[in-house]
Amino acid sequence: MDIEDVIEEVLQKIVPSEEEKRFIKTLMEEIKEKAKETIEELNLNAKPYFVGSLAKDTYLAGDHDVDLFIAFPLDTGLEELKEKGLEIGKALGNKLGKYEIAYAEHPYVRAKYKGVKVDIVPCYDVKSWKDVRTAVDRSILHTKWVLENLHGRNNEVRLFKRFLKGINAYGSEIYVRGFSGYLAEILIIEFGSFLSVLEKADFMLRKKIIDPKEWIKKESEIAMKTIKREVEEDKPLIVIDPVDPRRNVAANLSWERFGLFYFSSIQFLKKPSLEFFFPTKKGEDYREELRRKGTHIITLLFTPPDLVDDLLLPQVEKTAKGLAKALEIEGFKVFGVDYGRNFIFLEVDRVEKPRIEIKKGPLYFTSHGRRFYEKNERVWIEGKDLMAEKKVSGFIVEVLEEIFKKGQFSAGKNVKEAITSSDILIDFVPKSLSNEAYLFLSREKFSVKRNTS
Repeated sequence: MDIEDVIEEVLQKIVPSEEEKRFIKTLMEEIKEKAKETIEELNLNAKPYFVGSLAKDTYLAGDHDVDLFIAFPLDTGLEELKEKGLEIGKALGNKLGKYEIAYAEHPYVRAKYKGVKVDIVPCYDVKSWKDVRTAVDRSILHTKWVLENLHGRNNEVRLFKRFLKGINAYGSEIYVRGFSGYLAEILIIEFGSFLSVLEKADFMLRKKIIDPKEWIKKESEIAMKTIKREVEEDKPLIVIDPVDPRRNVAANLSWERFGLFYFSSIQFLKKPSLEFFFPTKKGEDYREELRRKGTHIITLLFTPPDLVDDLLLPQVEKTAKGLAKALEIEGFKVFGVDYGRNFIFLEVDRVEKPRIEIKKGPLYFTSHGRRFYEKNERVWIEGKDLMAEKKVSGFIVEVLEEIFKKGQFSAGKNVKEAITSSDILIDFVPKSLSNEAYLFLSREKFSVKRNTS
């Protein structure tokens, strides 16, 4: 298939039908009407806004999450915004059907209406970046900017989003660190089309800075401060938010996810295929990987504290790396780590090491030497020095338990206790994690070239 044929076939699958668009339009009108009624009934001063891909008409067929923001005047206190926002959310959630309270920077309501998830989020009714008070306030400005600048290239955004999903580089969440939907929209607006964005993958990396609103000219001091901060943090890409010069839209984008986009762009332009958009699921076996490599996988299973992913996962990551370092100090070679909400994987060279260590002591004719002689069981002389044999834990489970007991490893403060109570599994993972284990051991998660020989 040539590139035009592939794109045409993908569009047939991802562009919502007219029937689907009518359903979404009616759904949003009904939700907005109910929101206005609810605000009126509670006699509160707030306005409902739709944000996100549904509001911008950049959503993929079958992907219908509704983001409804309840915007309060700027003179509303933050505590009042949280309280009244939750009040509106609960009342509206009741009208829509069922709801639950979720937590991010501040509480919000997650409801369901006609089978579609609806997030009801309180925010400030901002007109400029200078008004922004909370992390979610910019969303209204983002939606407005995209609607004003997209100029009918909605399907180009859809193609790019589906491509990013297919290559496993979509989503700015902390546990993904890929391209956000808003970043995808900005890149299409900046470069003009899906194919142009792919062609510019290398250019982007070398240019480093994308500034659609020309903040470097308009707000040079603030924009340069943003650039300096992001360069110091070694971010692969700096996209100065068109609605706020203080923010890098690509701040969460990792080098690994950009790398997947970088190599996939080269490969797709050279040999286009539907596989980039709709990859075939591989039912690979992590045990085969262990046999192929001759390594071992250690699985730590734990019950995580009740924290949102954005708070929990960085702490699990820190702990996983801390444990890897502690095992290295104990003489095990750690080839890699991976983690999730309730598990840590460690790939190691072996599960057992010698049960003794040889330690060198002081000169045998000194007072330190005599103390060393008294303290140790097996002692001998090499030249002028005393040497001794020290018993140590050899089996990796015992070593980990000792590390847990001493607690002398870098760890996230909210997860350390849970992780030190982990179940420790050797060369075995529960069925629910077997695919994760395969992706980890094979490095398929970030693979850009696979040797199948």
